[in-house]
Amino acid sequence: MGRVPARGTVPDWWNQATRALARRDPVMRGVIRASKGMALKSRGNAFQCLARSIVGQQISVKAAHAVWLRLEERLGRVSPRQVSASDLTELRGVGLSARKAEYIMELAAWFASRAGRRVHWPELTDAEVISVLTERRGIGRWTAEMFLIFCLLRPDVFPVDDLGLLRALSELYGSEKGKRSAAEQFGEQWEPWRSCATWHLWRHLDPVPVAY
Repeated sequence: MGRVPARGTVPDWWNQATRALARRDPVMRGVIRASKGMALKSRGNAFQCLARSIVGQQISVKAAHAVWLRLEERLGRVSPRQVSASDLTELRGVGLSARKAEYIMELAAWFASRAGRRVHWPELTDAEVISVLTERRGIGRWTAEMFLIFCLLRPDVFPVDDLGLLRALSELYGSEKGKRSAAEQFGEQWEPWRSCATWHLWRHLDPVPVAY
């Protein structure tokens, strides 16, 4: 039975993906060279990865990081057990909105439930992971895609609802490519390594890697 990649794990397909993308696309080659020595790394813990994504919804990366650090300080360890032992007031005290606090509480309860414990993430396809996760309140397709990239290290995820991705496409390939309707088709040239392409497009905007 497969396990979620350990925290800090670099995908075993990473070098192959960067070489393939650099050969195919001169623009991507330049972005990859600028990010030399850096790579996507797994967040490791499935619950924490999803909780971090919920924290980061609709706020800046800097703000999300600050809230997460306060959450860790308050709980000691952000786990289903620790979250379930707290209450909404306590979670809101670290800077979470009422809605996000509810989502994380419900997510913790689901992970601790029999149904949640029975899910073996590495055995599911990308589509199955998205289907399971989007049944949970507060988790939409974008959050599920961040989970696929940053927790499961799936190689071919292309989150066309991500504003950073669309902005990078616009800056590097022209404004038309930065439109969602065009981005999806444009990204087909990077299959089956679209997660790697996405990660490097993010690096174009911010050289410091961010993990959700």
